[in-house]
Amino acid sequence: MPKMPNPQKCLNSNMNIIAMKHQPSMSKVPVVTLAFWVIKILATTLGETGGDAVSMSMNLGYAIGSVIFIGFFLVSVIAQVTAKSFHRFLYWAVIVATTTAGTTMADYADRSLGIGYIGGSLALFAMLMAVLGLWYLAVGSVSVTHITSRKVETFYWVTILFSNTLGTALGDFLADSSGLGYEGGALVFSASLVLVAAAYYYTKLSRTLLFWAAFILTRPLGATVGDILTKTHEHGGLDLSRFSSSAVIAILMVVCILCTSRKAGNHS
Repeated sequence: MPKMPNPQKCLNSNMNIIAMKHQPSMSKVPVVTLAFWVIKILATTLGETGGDAVSMSMNLGYAIGSVIFIGFFLVSVIAQVTAKSFHRFLYWAVIVATTTAGTTMADYADRSLGIGYIGGSLALFAMLMAVLGLWYLAVGSVSVTHITSRKVETFYWVTILFSNTLGTALGDFLADSSGLGYEGGALVFSASLVLVAAAYYYTKLSRTLLFWAAFILTRPLGATVGDILTKTHEHGGLDLSRFSSSAVIAILMVVCILCTSRKAGNHS
């Protein structure tokens, strides 16, 4: 006589299958800690020194530099979006790609096209708002708590590209046009980040809003720090080599990334 299957075991097996089918996909963003923001500032500083090294030190110009870095961004972001799980070095490679591309694109719009820092900042802000609006219409939210689907991740990276480009224009405007200089600009953006951090800990403002505010502000902070390192003494900088500065910052980034978790987190 054949042995009858255990009903309880069958039920448990079916429940496990259903749970696996409905289990949410793994997030593909790193845990947001103090280390995250330190690496982000290093990445934005590297974007400034690296972008200027290609467009200015190598005399390739902003247009060619933008084409090169947009190509780098497309290759890295496709690899990131199609990856099945979180890879910390790949994630930060895309961030660096957005900061370098943002540097040359903002400089091309502000200087080569003659839009100016104010015009460039307003145009980039409008583009950023348009991307966020499309993201909201397509998904119903612009929350970055869980980046799991390819659609959401695509909007996430396009938003980051425009936010880093906008940050470059804001940094150049405050440092060059306002008369504050690079040190003054760095102090203003540092103080702004302190206010955002205070709002995070002591108010009930939207965490999504505060995240994007901090994300945008770290870009001009990194841009002004990069300019302090590499601009000539006459322009208020330390006149360090763009190539050696970029190499040192890249090494610091790698060390910091190695000290972070291999596991994905969220942006809540």
